[in-house]
Amino acid sequence: MNLEQLRTLFAKDYFATEQCGIQIDEVTQHGAKCSMPILRKHLNANETVQGGAIFTLCDTAFSVAANAGDRLTVSRSADITYIKPGIGTCLYAVAEELSRGGTTCLYRVSVFDDQGELVAHMTGNGHFLKR
Repeated sequence: MNLEQLRTLFAKDYFATEQCGIQIDEVTQHGAKCSMPILRKHLNANETVQGGAIFTLCDTAFSVAANAGDRLTVSRSADITYIKPGIGTCLYAVAEELSRGGTTCLYRVSVFDDQGELVAHMTGNGHFLKR
């Protein structure tokens, strides 16, 4: 799928797009880049971005990248490490394909703040559905 097709598909992911404000910025054959503005609703009691919001950004970038190929893909598992607090005005998630086999795929997702600092790192494992 191309960028516009993926934006149309993920417009139906109401939690990611409407609630979190995540946008699909770029799509390549082996990855994707998404962004999420940091709003008051994303903050935790420490006034940094809540881990669930960061995870949603990671999961969305993984899903966009995995579904950019020719097969419908769903998540099987994910592992996230939070490195630094999410601060600033926007977070960016870059998903990169590590492996794509017959029935599964593996992606690395890195989240950066608007200063280029690494905020979190996730690996996502996907499963291809039959069409």
